[in-house]
Amino acid sequence: MSEIPNTPPSLPFMIQAIQRLLPHRYPFLLVDRVTKFVPGERIAAVKHFSVNDDACRGYSPRSPLVPMGIVLEMVAQLGAVLVLERPAMAGKVAMILQIPTARLLQPVLPGDTLQVEAEVIKMGALFGELRGTAHRDGELIAEGRMRFAIADADAVMPGRADSQPGVDRGP
Repeated sequence: MSEIPNTPPSLPFMIQAIQRLLPHRYPFLLVDRVTKFVPGERIAAVKHFSVNDDACRGYSPRSPLVPMGIVLEMVAQLGAVLVLERPAMAGKVAMILQIPTARLLQPVLPGDTLQVEAEVIKMGALFGELRGTAHRDGELIAEGRMRFAIADADAVMPGRADSQPGVDRGP
């Protein structure tokens, strides 16, 4: 998060800043680097899939691919960074409630680098809705919408280090 309240973080938004906002860690953290950020509106990031990524194991060892659920989770995590970056969201988590639409137009394979975007469609105090897209080399390969809820982190993840007073999550 930005050190000065109400100012956007400097770009690119690297993994350490992302880890301050999301509870996910390897191998479940799917956002590598945020490249564009308009607070409260939209965000963009890059994700490179290596053949060594757990996500690339797909459905068959002989034909590795990234499952659609991983692509959707990546959009959800990016949306959570967008929503949770605001100072008022300290100590909160975002949770997927519903995915009303999702389409995977092309398979995602090891070696692919995706440009992922999320934008806020609706945002209330406790609920919101995002639209997300994923592109490979400028071509749309996945899109969808998801609805989410905002909750207190310590209510849904008791014992989480950053929900305890005096515990710093690091840089």
